[in-house]
Amino acid sequence: MQRTQDIHVRSLTPLVSPRDIKEFLPLSEKACATVVSGRDAIRAIHRREDPRLLVVVGPCSIHNEQSAIEYAQRITEVAYRVSERILVVMRVYFEKPRTTIGWKGLINDPHLDGSFDLSAGIHKAREILLRINEMGMPCATEMLDPITPQYTADLVTWASLGARTTESQTHRQMASGLSMPVGFKNGTDGNLQVALDAMEAARHAHAFLGIDADGQTCIVNTTGNPDGQLILRGGRSGPNYGPEHIAEARAMLVKRNLEPHILVDCSHANSNKDYRNQPAVMRDVVKQRLEGNHDILGLMIESNLNEGSQPLGDDPSALKYGVSITDSCIGWEQTEALLDETYAQLAKSGQVAALSK
Repeated sequence: MQRTQDIHVRSLTPLVSPRDIKEFLPLSEKACATVVSGRDAIRAIHRREDPRLLVVVGPCSIHNEQSAIEYAQRITEVAYRVSERILVVMRVYFEKPRTTIGWKGLINDPHLDGSFDLSAGIHKAREILLRINEMGMPCATEMLDPITPQYTADLVTWASLGARTTESQTHRQMASGLSMPVGFKNGTDGNLQVALDAMEAARHAHAFLGIDADGQTCIVNTTGNPDGQLILRGGRSGPNYGPEHIAEARAMLVKRNLEPHILVDCSHANSNKDYRNQPAVMRDVVKQRLEGNHDILGLMIESNLNEGSQPLGDDPSALKYGVSITDSCIGWEQTEALLDETYAQLAKSGQVAALSK
């Protein structure tokens, strides 16, 4: 009989189960406290009970464990310094969507050499998340592969669906079962409707195929996730963070009976794909907050130890330390200065009251 299945499959490699990886790298009490308090704080920001500005900041993607930990140590110090006015959550992104081909992230290719050692990638990603959370720094990541959350979600404070996946029903269903607040980016063309549809879908219950803690295929039944946010990241027609864009987004959210929880991504189309424009975008967004627009709950910044980006190339050992191999980022000095500047502005305005610890 002629073969009709797996014609284009080269091989199948068993993967460690979520239960096994969690037993090897268990959630510690310190890391658990960081995750729980971070999620609670974001939900309080949603309810306008916590008046701080949410800032999700960090590398476009993680490709080097040492530089990720060094960045985490630095941002933790700044986060503590500005904590009365700003809730800082670190970008710890391990999966990168691709329009065609390219490096797919640390989980998919941890050795940066096309060997696709996913077992090592999952292990390394969980280890990095654990170490950062144990510093007291909440972590944010993009949920790209629907299987990945079983391995890492207990260490994630805030998650996002990207512009390429927000329209995917598979990812909307996944978001409905996630335990943390989730941000939904508008489409690459600037369309807000797909993100609003995603927020609506994710807050309802779903049943879909997934895996359990033992890696067994199962039916996942969810309750729905009420903690959705709209992320404005611009589109083909240009940026969408101006006051008129925020007003339009608010009106569309309210019309759908969705809470006006809006974050502005200072990178991507909002910066016209030039990382050097991110500070100007951030200052504009903060200015809108200071002028009383509290529908803007926060913003996102792509930042690394050193500015710019570099191609991966054929020799990973030749990479410059602390420089992104995906989207270009602003450097550390500028990042620290921006956070300190924003803190000072919020403190001076008197609009954001410090919370008692």
